[in-house]
Amino acid sequence: MLMFVIFAALVLMICLNVPIAIALAVSAVIGLVATEGAGSLVTVALDMYDGSTKFSLIAIPMFVLAGAIMNAGGITDRLINFVSALIGFVRGGLAMINIGVSLFFAEISGSAVADVAALGSILIPQMKKRGYSGPLAAAVTSSSASLAIIIPPSIPMILYAVSAGTSVEQLFVAGVVPGLIGAAGLMGVAYAFARRYNLPVEEAFDMARLRRTFVEALPAFTLPIIILGGIFGGFVTATEAAGLAVIAALLVGLWYRQIDIRHLKRAMLDGGIQTAVVMLLVASSVLMGGFLTRAQVPQDLAAAILDFTENKYVILLILNVFFLVIGFFLHSAAAIILVVPIVIPLIAAAGIDPVHFGLVVTLNLAIGQQTPPVASVLITACTVARANIWEVSKVNVYFIAVLLTVLMICTYVPAIPMFLVEYFYR
Repeated sequence: MLMFVIFAALVLMICLNVPIAIALAVSAVIGLVATEGAGSLVTVALDMYDGSTKFSLIAIPMFVLAGAIMNAGGITDRLINFVSALIGFVRGGLAMINIGVSLFFAEISGSAVADVAALGSILIPQMKKRGYSGPLAAAVTSSSASLAIIIPPSIPMILYAVSAGTSVEQLFVAGVVPGLIGAAGLMGVAYAFARRYNLPVEEAFDMARLRRTFVEALPAFTLPIIILGGIFGGFVTATEAAGLAVIAALLVGLWYRQIDIRHLKRAMLDGGIQTAVVMLLVASSVLMGGFLTRAQVPQDLAAAILDFTENKYVILLILNVFFLVIGFFLHSAAAIILVVPIVIPLIAAAGIDPVHFGLVVTLNLAIGQQTPPVASVLITACTVARANIWEVSKVNVYFIAVLLTVLMICTYVPAIPMFLVEYFYR
């Protein structure tokens, strides 16, 4: 009965537009007082502080800052020019460029919303000028931005690793192949739309232009090399790689002599706000997680599902459906922080690799970013494109189908995403 009251209170506060972090903390306090008395609140502040100061979490503001410097320092423009020279000759090439640049940008920022805000403001107006409808331009930008939470570095992966007590580095490695498969699938759908609507070819392939833009973008290519090479090679942790990414982005921006201080300041403030929201969520989740653990809720859930089935693939199907539904209503950070600690005992009991499951969770939440009513990334893209969210969703469903296909592949053929993890770490 108590759990029902706490859950009802949480849902009610969220419906009343109370911030999720505050709603989580208040619900946890209600549970603690009801079960252990007011004396249990003595250590609340200390528990919240300890939970939000874990070393791995430092990577979040660092990757956000690296993305801000990248966008303010002219790096994004040079990546766009290079990808344009590389694949702009394909019909619907501007959509391909959008997806290709998202692939690069994802390797620095780790944030899908940052991807949309940075690239959408540049590419969506250009796509509309070239004959793309607003809904198609927004759908391409929104869906490709979700690669940012699949391809390393990924902020949701960092949060999952902290919540599940698993390796951030192994999760990053596991995300590489699914991210590349997803990018190829999105490009295939974009090409089909380009053929259907006779969208333009940007320009003929020119080796001289490709060579020139490659040389101009060469300093920018050092960023993913530093991040991924350092992590894959075992030279740095994910957190250390985030710090190196900031330094490298700053040096590359200075090399280009194009850092826009006003733009950088605004991006840093936005990144600080985004980080503060995530950290408050983490701190609140510590309270809720402590209460649920002492109330044996995760263990009871694991026992109930294992009584129903012990087949790990059926369990993964149940959890896939659950996370897809959760993704309709919660942002990725909130979903991870709220739900992952509850299901981890089930994952352990079913013999599911926590790194594999972390990738499955991340893919589910990438899809959740595209599905209303919450759909933070989709809404951002619609705002930039000035397009109706439901009109965009009608187009975006084809791109979501690609992400769902990648999810099914990674869920039921784990050897595909996990072989790099096995090669580097096991």
